[in-house]
Amino acid sequence: GWKDAISTTIINFNNEKMQITWAARELFPSKNVSFSYTFAEGKNKVWKPCPTYLLDQDYNSGCLFKTEGPTLAISIRNSNGSEELFSKTLKSDFYIKPNRPENVTFFWKADTVTVSCNKPERAVKCLTLELQYKSKFDKDWQSRTSKCCSVGEQGFDPRKCYSFRVRLKRLVPYCNVVNYSSDWAAETFWMNGTLLDSCDDDIKSHSKTVTVLSCLLAVLLVMLILLILLCKWQRLRKSVMPAIPDPKYVFADLFNDHNGNFQEWIDKTDHAMVQTKLEYEEPECIIEAESQQEDEKNCDKQEPQEKIFSFSRAAENNDPKAAQIACLMPTSNTIASFAGFQILMNDDMYVML
Repeated sequence: GWKDAISTTIINFNNEKMQITWAARELFPSKNVSFSYTFAEGKNKVWKPCPTYLLDQDYNSGCLFKTEGPTLAISIRNSNGSEELFSKTLKSDFYIKPNRPENVTFFWKADTVTVSCNKPERAVKCLTLELQYKSKFDKDWQSRTSKCCSVGEQGFDPRKCYSFRVRLKRLVPYCNVVNYSSDWAAETFWMNGTLLDSCDDDIKSHSKTVTVLSCLLAVLLVMLILLILLCKWQRLRKSVMPAIPDPKYVFADLFNDHNGNFQEWIDKTDHAMVQTKLEYEEPECIIEAESQQEDEKNCDKQEPQEKIFSFSRAAENNDPKAAQIACLMPTSNTIASFAGFQILMNDDMYVML
């Protein structure tokens, strides 16, 4: 009875190859064993030696051979084959492990994903297709199983990146006595129907977007700060260094029409100045040679912004132009400033400096 109690692992790879393994060091310590098998039935069995041994620290721990039929008999003996240590007869079809799915395709429609693969050549009714998926926000895989060879699932968020993997499974206990599944097909990464190299690409794209937006905000903030500083600097500069008025803009006709010729401008504008004084009813500046004090009193009757004075020589010569200029100029007997110009009076000549 102890021969039947020996634990073995039996795998039939897609009904093509058989693999029988045992715990060599635990079951047969310090002893090497031999393995033989047969797919024949009846009394006239032809035993075949193991073509390929599996080793565990130089001890035979398993055998790999070709699947040749549904019924298998195995025998484990001592190294020279004289003593049988273990024997067993089994149905090889109940230990099938299917191959991984081939030509896996994904079909996206709205929030529904349908995964399909090629149908195996045989035993399709004993197979199911299992789909597992998870997003970067999920810790565990979500599973969905359907008949071979198509499975669908709903509720996928197009804004998330998902990892997908599929495999084939044998039905238990109708087809297998052991719950064997195929190896997983290659894991793929999808987002809204687009195949990605990995879900890290989605994370990188979001991080790049955040980086670009942060840089733009930083640039806008720096520009705003510079604009505020510039406005404050302009105010400070105006308060410390006030702008000096340019006479070119105050007396535009002097420079535009007369090219800066003061004498010509005075001659042309003499009549206009008299009319302007009449329109505003400004008192005339009366020049008398008898007293300079009376001239100043008469000139003081004008608007407070105009300071009137007279030149003694101009009064003596009865020069009306000089008198009009004298009424508009600041006080000085010989040198006066007029709209940013200095005027020197000498006898009957007045010169603009």
